[in-house]
Amino acid sequence: MYDGVVADLIDELGRLPGIGPKSAQRIAFYLLQSDPADVRRLAEVLVTVKDKVRFCAICGHVTDEETCRICRDPRRDSTALCVVEESKDVIAVEKTGEYRGRYHVLGGAISPIDGIGPDDLRIRELLQRLTDGEVTEIIVATDPNLEGEATATYLARLLAPMGLTVTRLASGLPVGGDLEYADEVTLGRAFAGRRRLDA
Repeated sequence: MYDGVVADLIDELGRLPGIGPKSAQRIAFYLLQSDPADVRRLAEVLVTVKDKVRFCAICGHVTDEETCRICRDPRRDSTALCVVEESKDVIAVEKTGEYRGRYHVLGGAISPIDGIGPDDLRIRELLQRLTDGEVTEIIVATDPNLEGEATATYLARLLAPMGLTVTRLASGLPVGGDLEYADEVTLGRAFAGRRRLDA
C-alpha cells in the first residue's frame, strides 16, 4: 500500500511488541508530521539507549553502569531476593513501596512452546548468588500465567534442598496477566500476602 521508506518505517514499527499494523501506520504518520528536531531527538535517544544501557552484572536489571542503583544501595535488605522475569517487573514491584530487598531478573520464563528452557534463563547466576548464605528468602514474582507458574514450580523444586524460604506472590493478581499491567494497590496486596512455595 505504501512505497519506499514509509513502508519500511511502518514495517519496522509493526515489529515492536504490542504494535499492530494500524498502530504502526498511525505512529509513522505522527512521526512524518512531527517537527524534524523532535524526530531527530527520538532517533538519538534510541541509539544512545542501545549503546549505553546494559544489564546489571549482579541482578540483570537494566542500567547504564556496571551495577544498578538497587544493587549498589547498602540500605536494601540483602536477606530477601525477589526473582522476576523482566526488568519491567522490577519497576512494577518498586512502585508498590512494599519491598526493600534485592532482585534477580531471569530474563524470561520457562516456555517449552517457545523453546525456552531453564538453561536459557539466568538461573545459574541465581544459584551463584545464593552460595554465600546471606539470602534466606526467595520471593518468586513471576507472572501469574502458565509460563510464570512453570518457572515458579521449577525454582521451588530447585531451591527446596537449600533450606531457603521460597514464597510466591499472593492472590490478587489476575491469572494470565502481566505484572507490569497490575495497579500498585493490587500488586502491593499480593506482595504483602505472599505465600510459601513447597516443592
